[in-house]
Amino acid sequence: MMYEPVIGLEIHVQLKTKTKMFCGCPTHDSAVAPNEHVCPICLGHPGVLPVVNAQAVRYGVLMGLALNCEIAAHSKFDRKNYFYPDLPKAYQISQYDLPIAIKGHLDIEIPGGARDAARIGITRAHLEEDAAKNLHSGGAATYVDFNRGGTPLIEIVTEPDFRSSQEAKIFLQELRLIARYLGISDADMEKGHLRCDANISLRTVDEQGGIVGARFNPKTEVKNLNSFKHVQSALEYEIRRQTKLWEAGTPPMISTTRGWNDTQNRTQEQRSKEEAADYRYFPEPDVPPLELKNLADELRSQLPELPAVRRARFVSEYNLKPSDARQICDDSVLADFVEHVFSELHAWLIALPELQETDETVLDHEKEKLGRLVSGWLLSKLGGLMADRGIDIRTSKISAENFAEFITLIATRKLNNTAGLTVLNAMLDDGNDPSHIMEDQQLGRMDDESELARLVTQTIESYPAEVARYQAGEEQLLKYLIGMVMKASEGTADPGIIKNMLLVELKSE
Repeated sequence: MMYEPVIGLEIHVQLKTKTKMFCGCPTHDSAVAPNEHVCPICLGHPGVLPVVNAQAVRYGVLMGLALNCEIAAHSKFDRKNYFYPDLPKAYQISQYDLPIAIKGHLDIEIPGGARDAARIGITRAHLEEDAAKNLHSGGAATYVDFNRGGTPLIEIVTEPDFRSSQEAKIFLQELRLIARYLGISDADMEKGHLRCDANISLRTVDEQGGIVGARFNPKTEVKNLNSFKHVQSALEYEIRRQTKLWEAGTPPMISTTRGWNDTQNRTQEQRSKEEAADYRYFPEPDVPPLELKNLADELRSQLPELPAVRRARFVSEYNLKPSDARQICDDSVLADFVEHVFSELHAWLIALPELQETDETVLDHEKEKLGRLVSGWLLSKLGGLMADRGIDIRTSKISAENFAEFITLIATRKLNNTAGLTVLNAMLDDGNDPSHIMEDQQLGRMDDESELARLVTQTIESYPAEVARYQAGEEQLLKYLIGMVMKASEGTADPGIIKNMLLVELKSE
């Protein structure tokens, strides 16, 4: 018998507003001490009246649109009743039957997965306030920091469309990227801006993947997943645990909640899972309903280009490999830098006199060459140099214009790779123009043919043993001799010209 995982996610995204969901307190990220940013409203004092944060509503609608959801024309808030120390009112203001967004989807690519791509359904997205944070001292005492209480959240509930832990991880990473592109959240899991609970069950399938028996079985909800690694590890653990139960003839019969213990790398049972009736939802009487049609129409026209669309455009427009486009577009600031670089390069390319009379095929070929140069120098070489210095494109002194100029020097072979690295390091040091650095340090290509001929002759005379072995048939020694001429020229000679000159000289020996 084969078992297929059925996984759905419940994700909380903390919205990057200046104030809380229903009061004017600053959001908790700006607090310097516990219980500093609190007021009677977010502490749930009797008689207070909450007021909806308009920016949080705008952010929620933006996320709903980005997830291809239907935005509700009419939405309302509800009270979700439960008692816990981190909830001073003994209820949370959330949304139940009329959320702001429903019936959406997000397409993901799954490199190396059992399926190449998947469309993940979005059941709903709704707004709510966050709970406070419990701080366990390690002993009997638990302290509560209410700075986080009342922070705006959007909760996103997916359909049970994931079939592996890898798919769940990829989805969360794409969701984080969308939140950052929209500017509504930093979505940093380690800082609690993005939190995830995972629901998982198994079902039996035949060899063709057809479902045998029930389509859905009692699910296990796994909580406390605060990193992508934990999401993947917890789901893989649950797949193994539940598979053993099925094989033993004792599959899970009720829905339960388990917590993830990252020190023991296992899930631990906490309680049976609550149902909607347990929360006794009813409309929040102190918050008026939301009329969202006009807002949705306004924001639909303001949606930025989203990550998946931008990746595809970078491949088609800039001739980047899909993997390079993904790496670049994973950082919107880096992607903006690359956009500017290519804008400069394409303007330079079109203006070249030798390309004025060429057809589109030749121009496209030159653009492909530029695409390879940009991705190679940006991701491998510049990326490595910045990592060594502990900086990134935000703090680098290299402007997009100067980097584009640097690429043109490489493309026109005025700089070779060795000299190029020297120039790139100098650009990181002071942000200077690459042409000026090349001239000041005399790193440009050596064009003096008589000097090149002298260096070639000098190298042949200095390495008679290697020359004799090359002429005896060890052709790989040609690379060694080219390297010696390059060394003598301090990296300024053109390897192609050196190779041709060596071949002529060695043939006439």
